[in-house]
Amino acid sequence: MIYLLALTAVVLNLPPAVLDPQSVQFVLILGLVGIWRYAWGAVHFVRSVIYRKIVFPRWRAQADALGDAAVPPHVFLLVTSFRIDTETTRRVYRSVIEEAIRYGAPATIIASVVEMADQRMMKAVFHSIRPPSHIRLVCVRVAGTGKRDGLATAFRAVSLQRPPAGSIAAVIDGDSMLSPGLLARCVPFFRLRPKLGALTTDEVCEVDGRPVFRNWYSMRFAQRHIGMSSLGLSRRVLTLTGRMSMFRAELLTDPSFIAAIEVDWIDHWRLGRFRFLTGDDKSSWFWMLKHGYEMYYIPDALVVTIETPPDPSFLRGSITLMRRWFGNMLRTNSRAIALGPRTMGLFTWWCIVDQRLSMWTTLIGPVGVVLAIFMITPFALLYYIAWIGFTRYVLTLSLLSARDSVPASYPFLLYYNQVVGSIVKTIILFRLDRQKWTRQKTTQVRDLSRTRARLMGYSSAYMHVLSIVGLIVVVAFLLNILALPELGFWQYKLGI
Repeated sequence: MIYLLALTAVVLNLPPAVLDPQSVQFVLILGLVGIWRYAWGAVHFVRSVIYRKIVFPRWRAQADALGDAAVPPHVFLLVTSFRIDTETTRRVYRSVIEEAIRYGAPATIIASVVEMADQRMMKAVFHSIRPPSHIRLVCVRVAGTGKRDGLATAFRAVSLQRPPAGSIAAVIDGDSMLSPGLLARCVPFFRLRPKLGALTTDEVCEVDGRPVFRNWYSMRFAQRHIGMSSLGLSRRVLTLTGRMSMFRAELLTDPSFIAAIEVDWIDHWRLGRFRFLTGDDKSSWFWMLKHGYEMYYIPDALVVTIETPPDPSFLRGSITLMRRWFGNMLRTNSRAIALGPRTMGLFTWWCIVDQRLSMWTTLIGPVGVVLAIFMITPFALLYYIAWIGFTRYVLTLSLLSARDSVPASYPFLLYYNQVVGSIVKTIILFRLDRQKWTRQKTTQVRDLSRTRARLMGYSSAYMHVLSIVGLIVVVAFLLNILALPELGFWQYKLGI
């Protein structure tokens, strides 16, 4: 109520200068760009509702009708843990073991661990539950050289078990708990859809941190639910979430798939070849996409993630997480676009292209209002506040289709996420080789001379600044702050 009253007060008290032609032009330009972006968001929203309310319930009925015929010969549950607190690890493994017992199929739980203390604790949890004989625990000790190495070792451990045809493997992060009934909700789709290679589910979070972190995480997961549901209509999501994704075992044990997870890289025209330190979920997604497999989103299956922000400061912590998330996205973006729409369908392909466009279109508003304040009218700020206040309120209400309630902080967090996120994306776009894993504190090491490393740094900064200047110039032309010279100027210069 306070938010709506404040927004109404801003709109009703706009000064008479709002009728100034230049001011109106600023509003029109801002509105046209906004209409394009929000129309695209509306498409995702409508598709999301169609998927969750019409299409997926039909799929659910078909999957449930399979009954025992959908139960695979074996289920593998791979859990990777490294430097996660003891209580979280205990809760995660208990949820995995109890879900395996609840499902009833023969299952092998593979624990990929680094430290002996984790191995002892997992065995203690396993034996305390006393699972039936068809549930087994296999511990795989790996060096603490990164999640990719741990996953590759765990995948080879699945291969050594010689999984029967039709087996399913779930890859679970060490801070993600399975909700009761998750396997029963997900596994039948592999029998129902022969082209299905992998799937992922909805997520909610428990956050160990300040309330602003809790709201920010929950807002992102609500947005994810809508976006994933929209893409679920195309049968190809944009990521196989590392928190929990499920695969056909014969694909997960394919040597080329394991190699893509263990060692992935790109050849960049300016930065050369560099390996991916993080982003194993993007590597698995790209492998599935390239080989033509469908990837589903199961909106009625739930994973509970236990989030620990990397820094107590919301600004530092959120930017650190954005750098990792968006870096993983952008490092895979160009090669996914290169596959073309025939591989994945036009809508999915355009969504990947839009990942490149949205970071710039989001910044048109902030850049435009700064230029307008100094070059057109200081009242442009009031226009912008009213526009942002209204649109973010509508976006917040749209999240009620994904969650039962939304906090009053969502409109502000939405704006922060969009603007700061876009700035972070533009920084990463020109520095794709810079990577850091927040939990392991490891960074990318490249065999470069000091001179070459400096040249790369200078070229990255130069191209970033050039792009920002280009954006400012384009916005200035849109607002008529800059204009092309008249024809007579060129006639004079050319001697015509």
